[in-house]
Amino acid sequence: MVHFAARSRARVSLSSMHAVATDPVTEVVQAAQRLLTRRTGAPVTLVDPVDLGGSDRTMVLRVRAEENPFSLPKTMVVKKVLVHPEGAANGADTTREAFLRETVSYQFGTALRPENRPGAELFAHDVDDGLLVLSDLGSGPTLADVLLRGDELAAQHGLMAWAQALGRMHSATADGEDDFKALLRRADHQAWTYPLGSSARAAIKHLPQLLATHLGVPTPAAVLDRAARTERLLGPEALRAFSPSDLCPDNAMITDDGVRFLDFEWGGFRDVTLDAAYALVPFPACWCIHEVTDAQSEELVQAWRAEVVGVWPELADDHVLWPRMLDAQLLWVWLSTYWFMPGAPTRPDPGGHHPLTYTRSGALQVRWLQLARAAERAGDEAVASHARVVAHSLHELG
Repeated sequence: MVHFAARSRARVSLSSMHAVATDPVTEVVQAAQRLLTRRTGAPVTLVDPVDLGGSDRTMVLRVRAEENPFSLPKTMVVKKVLVHPEGAANGADTTREAFLRETVSYQFGTALRPENRPGAELFAHDVDDGLLVLSDLGSGPTLADVLLRGDELAAQHGLMAWAQALGRMHSATADGEDDFKALLRRADHQAWTYPLGSSARAAIKHLPQLLATHLGVPTPAAVLDRAARTERLLGPEALRAFSPSDLCPDNAMITDDGVRFLDFEWGGFRDVTLDAAYALVPFPACWCIHEVTDAQSEELVQAWRAEVVGVWPELADDHVLWPRMLDAQLLWVWLSTYWFMPGAPTRPDPGGHHPLTYTRSGALQVRWLQLARAAERAGDEAVASHARVVAHSLHELG
């Protein structure tokens, strides 16, 4: 099953798309049949569509190939970007950008060896129609499903598999950025700018004032210096590999072949420690919270490091690895707070669609406390003390 996160997204679509008619499912299935027929040169008949739950601007279906060339599997997943009457020109541009990034990411992943693919295989796509046909990853649980069971051993196994899959993806794609850029150029999308860089730099610049204004918490000079240093993860010192970018637990599926990642709308290349720290923060770009202990954090990082140290041997040195990991956690916590804190440029409140979802202040408290613990382990008392004060102030704010 390909299951895409149901977090709030702009209700817009590609400007060149046609509106889905009175029977949206039939329209999407027929469009996928036409696309696959053109792609394979032989008639393709798709039946038994099952809604896998997309988002407010996508439809995701599993379909069965009743009549198909021998090269196609028995079941496939179709993702279609939908038209919404509230769509506007600038929103359509954003959606087109996301669709092109997702298409290029799947093209890039499909070109890798099967065991190295981070997600589903791309069989066909239609840029004008906003349509993707992908391999079916099955009906296994997502990492969110596993974390929700309340079984700590199963949760740790799921997180370890997640960390190992990240490491394998990073190792397999570390030298692939030129190929990825070439695919972007072919999609006429070479001008795209990765949004994390500008957002993170804005957080480093503006969050101290937000903390002072809304929480009454000053930021010491030593913490400001450490925060400024995290920009190395965004610049030429970055250790870069491919990332789906949206690594929240409902975008990681546990399959017979290990964890596979879903939702590549913001796929691109970034520093690998930003991915490795993602579950430790935890999950800073969404509302999902699953706290990990210090021992679990150690195990997750070591599982990831074992996969990447052959590519970046400097990460075998604890004096290199752990300062970078603390920088990555600090950057994520500052960015998450810049996004979500009252008075800051914020995203919508969580919809409460599953129990991993926290309130705005609750999620931020957990992240600042996790940062405090990480800084204490690293011996950075200035960052640890500041993080504890911010967490307490967020608790008081409610």
